[in-house]
Amino acid sequence: MASNKKNIRPSLKDIADRVGVTKMTVSRFLRNPELVSEKTRVKIAEAVEETGYIHNRAPSMLSKSSSKSIGILLPSLSNQVFANFTQGIESITNERGYEVLISHFGYDSKVEERKIASLLSYNVDGLILTDTNHTPRTLKMLKTVGIPIVEAMELCDEPIDMNVGLDHEFASYSAVMDMIRSGKRHIGYFGARLDNRTKLRMQGYDRAIIEMGLQKYHFLTNKHSSFTLGRELLACALEECPELDGILCTNDDIAVGTILACNELKISIPEKISIIGYNALDIGQAISPKLTSIYTPRYEIGEMSASILLDTIEGINNEKIKYDFGFNMTEGESF
Repeated sequence: MASNKKNIRPSLKDIADRVGVTKMTVSRFLRNPELVSEKTRVKIAEAVEETGYIHNRAPSMLSKSSSKSIGILLPSLSNQVFANFTQGIESITNERGYEVLISHFGYDSKVEERKIASLLSYNVDGLILTDTNHTPRTLKMLKTVGIPIVEAMELCDEPIDMNVGLDHEFASYSAVMDMIRSGKRHIGYFGARLDNRTKLRMQGYDRAIIEMGLQKYHFLTNKHSSFTLGRELLACALEECPELDGILCTNDDIAVGTILACNELKISIPEKISIIGYNALDIGQAISPKLTSIYTPRYEIGEMSASILLDTIEGINNEKIKYDFGFNMTEGESF
C-alpha cells in the first residue's frame, strides 16, 4: 500500500517567514554566517535547529564556479585499504572545508566512466581516481572539464594530471627476490579480481622469477578476494606444484586464508612454505603464524592526494606532479 505521507521538509521560505527576514538573508547565513548580524544570526540558527532544516546545496553547486566539493572514485566499498585511503583524504578535506562525494565503480572502467560523468554534473572542483586505466570517453571528459585530477594508489608513466602512490611492480619484485635469496625455488603467485594493481604485482613476480631462471606459477581468479579463496588457490597450487615452497599473495585476505589452510593441512610455515601478503592489514597480526606482508601507506597516500588536489584548486603551485610513497615489509613469522 502506497504511503500517503506528504513531504514536510522545511524550505528556505519557511525559515525566512519564521524569523521575519528575506530568503536572501537566510541563504546568506547558510553560505557564511558572518555576513549576517549577530541578532539575526542567532534567530536563524534557532529556527534551523527547531525545524530540522536541511540545506539543499545542489542548485548552488551547479551554478557557482566553485562547489567546495571533490569527487572520489573507489573500486571497492568493502576493502579496508580504501577505507584507510578515504580516511586520509577526509582528514584534509574536513580541515579545509571541502565536502567529499564518493562513488563506487567496482573495478569496471565503463562504470567508472558513468560515475565520473555523474560527479562532474555536480560541478565538483576536482577528482581523486583510484585507477590509472580509463576509457577514451573518460579521458575526453576530463580533458574537456579541465579540473584538477589526482590518480592515486599506483604510479603511472603518463598521469592525466597528478599522481600519488607506490611502485607495486617493484614491491612484488623485491618480495620475491627476498624469498629466492632465502632458498625458495618453487614460488607461486596468488591473484584475484585481476585489476590493474594485481597485474602490476604479478609483473613484479614474473620479473624476479625470470631473472633467476625459475619457473612461473600463476594461480589466478576473477573472484572477489576472501579468506576462503586462499584455501581454493592453495589446493590448486599444491596439485600443480607439489614442491611449492613460497607464495606471494596479491592481498592479505588471500594470504590469511592460505595460512589457515596450511595450518589445517599441517604444512609448516615458513619452513615448508613461505607466505608473503600485501597491504599489511591488522588481521595478519592476529593469526598464527603472524603474516609477513608488504606495507602500503594508503592513509598517507590519501592525505597527500587531497592536499595537492585542494592546493591546485585554490591556485597553490605544487613542487611536483608525482609522489612515490614507497613500501616496506612488516615483521611477521610467515617468511
